[in-house]
Amino acid sequence: QVQLVESGGGLVQAGGSLRLSCAASGSIFSINGMGWYRQAPGKLRDVVARITSGGSIYYAASVKGRFTISRDNAKNTLYLQMNSLKPDDTAVYYCHALQGGNNYWGQGTQVTVSS
Repeated sequence: QVQLVESGGGLVQAGGSLRLSCAASGSIFSINGMGWYRQAPGKLRDVVARITSGGSIYYAASVKGRFTISRDNAKNTLYLQMNSLKPDDTAVYYCHALQGGNNYWGQGTQVTVSS
């Protein structure tokens, strides 16, 4: 079992920045990869960025160049630095971990970008 707790969401004006954090606990030694997803009202949950255990990184086209995913293995924490935020980035952001074929999700953190 893996537990994920997100923090760092909030309200920000367009053009601003936020940093999300995801603290992982439990059986984290065998996590294959982690990532950030988001879900806007009336839309499906979609990937924002992912990082594998080997360090390979993927970004959705809509955030490439603006968002940066990183991890601190010593702190068992995943981060998402979000710059140049746009109103379209407004959503609930979820931390995700994949372990041995099992998917784990955090509770989500709201990000609201005002125009």
